Amino acid sequence: MSGLPEFELIDTLLKPLAVGAPGAFSLTDDAALLPDAPSGEAFVVTKDALASGVHMLADDPPGDMARKALRVNLSDLAAMGAQPVGFFMALCLGPNTDETFVRKFVAGLAQDIEEFSVPLMGGDIIRQGGPFIVTITAIGSVKKEAVLRRNRAEPGHSLWVSGTIGDGALGLWAARGELPGLSEARRNALIQRYRVPQPRLALGRALAGVAQACIDVSDGLIADVEHVCAASGVGCEIDMTQVPLSDAGKAALHADGNLMKSILTGGDDYELAFAMSADQEEDLKDLAKRTGTPIKRIGTFGSGKGVRVTDDSGAELTIARSGYRHE
Repeated sequence: MSGLPEFELIDTLLKPLAVGAPGAFSLTDDAALLPDAPSGEAFVVTKDALASGVHMLADDPPGDMARKALRVNLSDLAAMGAQPVGFFMALCLGPNTDETFVRKFVAGLAQDIEEFSVPLMGGDIIRQGGPFIVTITAIGSVKKEAVLRRNRAEPGHSLWVSGTIGDGALGLWAARGELPGLSEARRNALIQRYRVPQPRLALGRALAGVAQACIDVSDGLIADVEHVCAASGVGCEIDMTQVPLSDAGKAALHADGNLMKSILTGGDDYELAFAMSADQEEDLKDLAKRTGTPIKRIGTFGSGKGVRVTDDSGAELTIARSGYRHE
């Protein structure tokens, strides 16, 4: 990189991000040592790659790109009930990735490293001719007997979600100027939800050993609940009227009533969708209060396959595409 060669970039910008990981050896060695897992816990590992122009808009602020890249991985850890331990990162710098971009990217990353106490432990940097790409491998720990999976939902279990649904997809459209009629404040709120999602780490940790199944909503609410159904061998009915929307999401839907299907399938929310047995639902109110996370019941698991969505009249919605897929 002009003005900042690779090893100067590591020494100057990235080493400070590894301060909380003694086993990273200040990024001076070829690999890192993981700390011992807490007693009775095991490590869980997840990996996501985000490319400019695919998972992020090319003109998104670099600091927000960094925060989103880390947070989507932390969301995967939350879905398994894990506490973050550290992460590894590969940066694929494109021809337009200059020193200013990298400094802003690192500043955003540093902000989330401090917020979530999850240090950088190593990685790689390359220069290539395509778009900017960041790949993160995140590590967390969870009690072995309490790890959350997708495959334990049963008929009679209820379906709950955290936060609000649809803001990620609506935020992308708002950033592209495709949601006319919204106030600037609401448009900006949606854009921020798209650029900087909120991983539900506290909720995921609290649900470990309590929820029957869990997944984070990345591909779209319907698609991700379908993943739970497929893994568990059950079906699910979602009451569309119970799906929680933000004030900005409600405003967008009020302006265009056809957006509801897109809200249910758009993805990029990074909320948690989880199954609960009836005898454990009483604990949820306290759990939500303790973690500071709003949650809402939106459906019920039953026999059969796939996801059925009903409207306010009880009629089933026809939805051609349940969520995002790489094709």
